[in-house]
Amino acid sequence: MAVEDLTEFESRLLKWISQSDFKKVAWSTPRAAKAFDVDEEEVYDALASLTEKVPHQIYIHYRNGSIRIVANSP
Repeated sequence: MAVEDLTEFESRLLKWISQSDFKKVAWSTPRAAKAFDVDEEEVYDALASLTEKVPHQIYIHYRNGSIRIVANSP
C-alpha cells in the first residue's frame, strides 16, 4: 500500500504526527482525538491502519508506560 491508500483522516493524522515534537510534548490520544474531533478509538484505529499502509513512514512503540510515535511526512 501507499500514501494514496490513506483515508483523509489517516493522511491528516500522519502529517500532524510528522510535524509534532513528542519529545517536548508527549503523545496524547485524548488530545489527538480532540484536535481532530473524533473519538479515541478512531485515533487508535487510524494509527493501526497507518502501520499497515505506510509502515516505512511511521514508527510506534511503547516505553516507560507511554506510546512513542515518530512519522515522516508523506
